[in-house]
Amino acid sequence: MASFNPSGYEKFSVPPSAPQKFGQEDATTGVPVSSSNQYYTDSSQTKTRVPWSSGLCDCFSDWRNCCITCWCPCVTFGQIAEIVDKGSSSCGVNGALYTLIACVTGCACCYSCFYRAKMRQQYMLKKHPCGDCLVHCFCEYCALCQEYRELQSRGYDLSIGWHGNMEKQSREVAMTPMPPVVEDGMSR
Repeated sequence: MASFNPSGYEKFSVPPSAPQKFGQEDATTGVPVSSSNQYYTDSSQTKTRVPWSSGLCDCFSDWRNCCITCWCPCVTFGQIAEIVDKGSSSCGVNGALYTLIACVTGCACCYSCFYRAKMRQQYMLKKHPCGDCLVHCFCEYCALCQEYRELQSRGYDLSIGWHGNMEKQSREVAMTPMPPVVEDGMSR
């Protein structure tokens, strides 16, 4: 229902005769619908943030990744970025860009800190021990190792990339045993 407003704006609402249940939505029309809450609330701030699965300085808990990150951080960064981007960019492209920025500016941390922020937002992680850019600026290798371990603890195998993880996950779902379908009663 629409009502005329002299300022030129129309306010749309659901008529009281058509109650809606929570979670039930009409077809998307692109027309804004008024709600009882007229102020926008950011749902990401209302959710509880969780701590990281490992500490910033727990690098040696995965010594293999620690060594790779120490000698070639572009590999670790590329793997992290591919998973955080959900496969929209590849490990190779992100790793090469990281290396290029490191060689040209010497500040690859300026690039990698944005992925830490994106990862924290996706998984609702606490900003710990300080801001993302400060962590990457002063503890770049430790931050990359922590992000790698976090994704591992969430079930990702970073060596096979995003698409490999999705394929592995779909195979596991397909392999889940389903109970046999039993027909009701006997039929002749």
